[in-house]
Amino acid sequence: MIINHPLLGPRDAAEFVYLGDASLMDRPDGMTASDEEMHDYMYLRDNPAGEHRELWYHEQGDRSWLVVTRNTLTHEITMVELARDVARSRGRSK
Repeated sequence: MIINHPLLGPRDAAEFVYLGDASLMDRPDGMTASDEEMHDYMYLRDNPAGEHRELWYHEQGDRSWLVVTRNTLTHEITMVELARDVARSRGRSK
């Protein structure tokens, strides 16, 4: 599988480490979140069949974090974004 890194271009997926659902970037505030919200964040994960946003870490390269939109059935990658850009855009929309 090839991941088209936004800064470095096409890279083999072997250079990356898969780190799970990209919704993990939306961590609840530990000071104000309820026990149920923290439990759900820590232990409940979606396992979709189809398009899914995932976190990937470029361990064998520039050590950047990416949000990769990938179809879990076909492994087709439709979008790759720097995680910092995704986090910034979410911060502005809240």
